[in-house]
Amino acid sequence: MNIIVAGSGKLGSMLTKRLVEEGHNLTIIDTSQDVLDESIEEYDVLSVKGNCASMEILREAGVETADLLIVTAEEDEINLLCCMTAHGMNKNLHTIARIRTPDYAESTYAMRKLFALSLTVNPERHAAREIYRLLKYPGFIKREKFANGRIEMVELKVEANSLLDNMPLYKMPKIANGQVIVCTVLRDGNVITPSGEFILKAGDKIYVTASPINLNKMLKNLGLITRRIKNIVIAGGGSVCFYLAQFLEKDNCNVKVIEQDISRCEHLAEHFENINIVNGDASSQLMLEKEGVENCDAVISLTGMDEKNAVISLYANSINIPKVITKLGRSQHMQIFEALPIGTIISTKELSCNTIVRYVRAMENQVGSAVTVHSIADDLAEAIEFIVDNSTYNCSVPLKDIKLKPNVLIASITKGNRNEFPNGDSIFVPGDRILIVRNGGKIIKQLNDIFED
Repeated sequence: MNIIVAGSGKLGSMLTKRLVEEGHNLTIIDTSQDVLDESIEEYDVLSVKGNCASMEILREAGVETADLLIVTAEEDEINLLCCMTAHGMNKNLHTIARIRTPDYAESTYAMRKLFALSLTVNPERHAAREIYRLLKYPGFIKREKFANGRIEMVELKVEANSLLDNMPLYKMPKIANGQVIVCTVLRDGNVITPSGEFILKAGDKIYVTASPINLNKMLKNLGLITRRIKNIVIAGGGSVCFYLAQFLEKDNCNVKVIEQDISRCEHLAEHFENINIVNGDASSQLMLEKEGVENCDAVISLTGMDEKNAVISLYANSINIPKVITKLGRSQHMQIFEALPIGTIISTKELSCNTIVRYVRAMENQVGSAVTVHSIADDLAEAIEFIVDNSTYNCSVPLKDIKLKPNVLIASITKGNRNEFPNGDSIFVPGDRILIVRNGGKIIKQLNDIFED
């Protein structure tokens, strides 16, 4: 497809990388020549310098023949005007805009046709929702939903001397006391599709698929965190904090926000009566000690600086805070930070990128396209959910008689309200939901792509 990405910041750069890898023709619009030169040097893309809301610039970028426009400029108003202008120039154009301002949430949804919006993404709100879910189930590093919440995939790290350390995978269901499947292991930067004889080692990251009930059983039996998170310290009072506070306020949690900008503190105080707002530097050990951080259940680092977030989380981990969550913005440093004991890492850009990539794939394949797409294992693998329809190959054929492409695993089949972890005799029929995991290899855009020709 012909895609225009307007605004090549952190999210725009991540999208450029993913969409080029998937074979699309990209044109990048940005006001900075340095940013454009960097994109051209790294990827096979065209570039246009200028204001993306200008008809002249959009025309130069080829909007009249484009299939999709993705706008990720810093100002929400520019993003909205760009989509409206572009759609006026090309009525068949799909548009995706990043809209971050909380005050615009209602209007952009209610007036999405007027604004010519096919989809809006809010990285900060998305991140806040993900953090909220992790606080509900604090034993997991990450947790993704599939099959309308009936199946979930979680990320766990194998700790030294834990029950998982040196354990062969065939013992996992017995220890978990429920039906679970380990579909991917990340070890030393390599993605592995494990067999039952595979032995876990300390430092491995494993990706486990199961029903929510069985995942909670697994948490308990593995001795991981199961108690409710009640006392929370949030470092940084930006947009992610604002959205998270909206979720937490309803749960009667004891929440303390430490924010350095006094005007931001006043803004938060105006909106949240039941949340304690403290003006100060959350990266100061003295400040954290003064605010009693050692007595909290969770520390969430949400400042605008990755390095500061890492320092705060390192300290929280050193004093054995049960749940530590760290927001990171720069994907190029992710592997460095992944090696540090800073708890669960949340990338606002990655969450939004996954949403947009799923939309792009659905545009390409109106029949058989993915329902859900999640990058896992440091972006080296994907978990993708499809709905079986009448065009799907091999319906009603036992899995033992189907040849799948290399590095593809069928992790679960959901039939109505019943989940099935497949064996050789399992079959799928139209209406079933299939969760597949791709560990490297060719991009899977529709369900039939998983089968060998």
